[in-house]
Amino acid sequence: MNPFNQKPLTYEKMLENWKQLYPTPYNKREVDPYTKCRIILMNGTEFEANWFSHQFARHVDDNDLRRDLALTRYVEKQQQLKISLLKPKDESILEHTIAYEQLAVDLTAELSKREMDCNVKTALDFALLEDFDHLYRYANLLDMQDGVHAEWLVGRYTEIMPGRPTISHHRFPIDNVKNCINAKNSSVQTVLNTMIITGAEQQTMNYYMNVTNFGENDLARRLYQEIAMVEEEHVTQYESLMDANASWFEMALWHEYLECYLYWSCYQTETDPYIKGLWEQNLAFEITHLHKASQMLEKYENKHWQEVIKDGEFPSPISLHENVEYVRKILDDTVQFTSCKEGYKKVKDLPENADFFKFQDVINPTTDIVPSHCVIETRIRNRGKDYRFEVAENPVIELRNREKDNTSVGRKPNAASSTWFYCND
Repeated sequence: MNPFNQKPLTYEKMLENWKQLYPTPYNKREVDPYTKCRIILMNGTEFEANWFSHQFARHVDDNDLRRDLALTRYVEKQQQLKISLLKPKDESILEHTIAYEQLAVDLTAELSKREMDCNVKTALDFALLEDFDHLYRYANLLDMQDGVHAEWLVGRYTEIMPGRPTISHHRFPIDNVKNCINAKNSSVQTVLNTMIITGAEQQTMNYYMNVTNFGENDLARRLYQEIAMVEEEHVTQYESLMDANASWFEMALWHEYLECYLYWSCYQTETDPYIKGLWEQNLAFEITHLHKASQMLEKYENKHWQEVIKDGEFPSPISLHENVEYVRKILDDTVQFTSCKEGYKKVKDLPENADFFKFQDVINPTTDIVPSHCVIETRIRNRGKDYRFEVAENPVIELRNREKDNTSVGRKPNAASSTWFYCND
């Protein structure tokens, strides 16, 4: 599909009243897990577009342009709120968190499997193991706090077991900045991938930052606090991959094109008829926004959209599905790596005075104060072992012990064995 060839609506047809804006939430006991994931994905995508528009408006002084941005931005804020309200009142913050982490795992794996830029793929695979471990930590907290087994919330599509332990995720901030792509020399899929994952991780970061103080107990508040800081690292990594040399108008066009692509993907893969209809409606809205962005590009920079997005045809739709074997392979191959400036290194290859070790000494002076570790140790102390859902033993031998939480893998030299990241040919 090429959204540039579709007929846009008028803006008047996109404005909705309060009754139209309040959707029917999904039933948390019946909804498909990936429907929840798509809702979170599009909530985050709309926020990213909205926030980009606000930043754009703060860096120009042409009021005609700012009015055009304001009009599109208002419609997109309506879209975001409507999507956000698909979450039902009886779904707890922690239950909803499980969906956030399932999205992080399976979306990252899906993007990585189709990514041909080795630098971008490596970044995806690296953070994948960290989101995978976050799912495990939150699942153990959910089991202790509410007696809910997260395996049923994820439909048993996604395993729940240790990844690279969260204690190992804390890195000196300068090590999270990577080399950016050049959109003009990259595939459309690569440009979209960097934007999709940035918006999704930003949404996760914002959610955790906003709900941390709503935790039901100190253990929950502390876990959200710790993982929110890791998500800050992930957003820093992913946003640094995006094309930093594109103009404001070019990026406005890319944002609208991305929204069209993701709503089209959601429509192609959605199983809930009601929500499928919302994806179709929002696709029509975003096609209109895309045409407006194209007009602004021509008006202010004298560029045609084809100078930015080539032929405009969408790549194949993003599909959320199980990725058990893929995650297991990445876990087995790369658990012992950390981020180092623009690249990645095995912990054993870092010098003794590396910033990673210095930062770890400051943030994690002792393991007993690290919230993610305390959650698992509390579950083991109360129940004799941790909570997991796994189809086979963990591929990393050092992470198989269910009676003791490992705090060395990915953090201490030679705590596990790893090979290397691989690229798609």
